[in-house]
Amino acid sequence: MKPKKPDATRTIHNPEPDYTRSLLKLPRESYERMYKRLCVLYSESIARATMLELERILMVFYAHKPRKLIEKDKNFDPQERFSQKDIILITYGDLMRDKESSPLATLARFCDTYVKGTINTLHILPFFPSSSDKGFSIIDFETVDPHLGSWLDLEDLENRYQLMFDSVINHVSSKSRWFSEFLNNNPYYKDFFITFKSREDLTPEQRRLIFRPRTSKILTEFHSLKGPIYVWTTFSPDQVDLNYKNPNVLLRIVEILLMYVRRGADIIRLDAVIYLWSEPGTRCVHLEQTHEIIKLLRTILDVVAPRVALITETNVPHNKNITYFGNGHDEAQMVYNFALP
Repeated sequence: MKPKKPDATRTIHNPEPDYTRSLLKLPRESYERMYKRLCVLYSESIARATMLELERILMVFYAHKPRKLIEKDKNFDPQERFSQKDIILITYGDLMRDKESSPLATLARFCDTYVKGTINTLHILPFFPSSSDKGFSIIDFETVDPHLGSWLDLEDLENRYQLMFDSVINHVSSKSRWFSEFLNNNPYYKDFFITFKSREDLTPEQRRLIFRPRTSKILTEFHSLKGPIYVWTTFSPDQVDLNYKNPNVLLRIVEILLMYVRRGADIIRLDAVIYLWSEPGTRCVHLEQTHEIIKLLRTILDVVAPRVALITETNVPHNKNITYFGNGHDEAQMVYNFALP
């Protein structure tokens, strides 16, 4: 099998925005679609304010986009995104090591030597600084773990392979700056996490309804500037769930995903995405708001980065898994299937 055509790689954006050229103008239909999604999540007034900031974020992203890539995107045919010839290598970033180069550079050399021309896409599992769970408790979304390498290593890989990035956006590490600022009572981070004043605020009946993949306590006690506080932790005491009822959380996550695109992500895998929106008194999975967030992300990428695909990782029965396709055109382009027939 021949590797992907050269124009399928080399999608790194310019390091600085160019505000001397025409700015992004959102198509009216796309604007209305995004606003409609936000109105499902928030009140009309909050949705309006959030849409203004979202539009600013998209304009900044677009100003980083190389002119050649803008022109290529105009002729992009979504039907050509995937084919039966695509082969993806999934790996952790630290499986290949030597004494003279970083693990990511060693991985690049291995791929160039042994599998180039056989695979065309690399899915490197979370390569960010992390405090637990094999990289899935992320401390900093925007930095490559220095034990693995740097953004330059990934840029080098992107010149020859399509890249899939993991987007672990359900939670962050309890050692992250976001959570530290929350514990320090920084007002901006006040509602970044799902909190309770006591364990009893979540009733036994509400607890029984919650669908979870772990048996640890759903509420973990932390000590903040204002005293003890109980925080929603779906996966572990070290992984604190983000609160998407706060639109600032959603906006920061959008910025991070677009930063991944600027850094060369061709595919973004949304990890553990079924848990994005939690509502006591429900199963806290597959909620309407979760689907609306994914649809919003899809609309955003369709406008500013149509070559980039979303893949949802759900690890649930087939009938639930495929609901993340939406209507086939408005949610994920692909769903992650753990149990193949």
